[in-house]
Amino acid sequence: MRMLFEIDKKDYDRNGSVFSRPSARGIIIKDGNIAMVYSKKYDYYKFPGGGIEADERKEEALIREVAEETGLRVLRDSIREYGQVHRIQKGTKEDVFIQDNYYFLCDVEETIEQQSLDRYEADEGFTLTFLNPQLAIDRNRRNQLDDFNQVMLEREARVLELLLQEGYFEREGTLNEATQNGII
Repeated sequence: MRMLFEIDKKDYDRNGSVFSRPSARGIIIKDGNIAMVYSKKYDYYKFPGGGIEADERKEEALIREVAEETGLRVLRDSIREYGQVHRIQKGTKEDVFIQDNYYFLCDVEETIEQQSLDRYEADEGFTLTFLNPQLAIDRNRRNQLDDFNQVMLEREARVLELLLQEGYFEREGTLNEATQNGII
């Protein structure tokens, strides 16, 4: 998988404790909009996806995580590699947090099922929304979270910018500002 970019804050103790958590994230484009998970509590957007379990393949984690966070069912045969983002910074509990984020383009079934959120995801009010990618970029860049989570917001904004630059949204139709849940 191609390396999109690396985010290395260099704010950690290289000799300290390390926590590594790879993740799989879905890029779902429909009618020129991008499917994102919106945090009602903290007012940001992220790609649907999350941690890859020790016994899981990346694609299996993608399918599971997208379903849990959004209720969308990924069509297995549509999964295509997009790229990887390597993130390394001081952790919240450990000295060094390392995360390899694997992004996949994919299509989903038309129906949306019930989410199955973790406690923190439910607390944040995770909500599926389809929106213009530039709106998600702008919102994430205006938002100010703690240093640890700010890196995640910038990661998502930069991936969205790459998708825009590479013409993924023009292929899908005209960009518009419609959202599924009226968040914007």
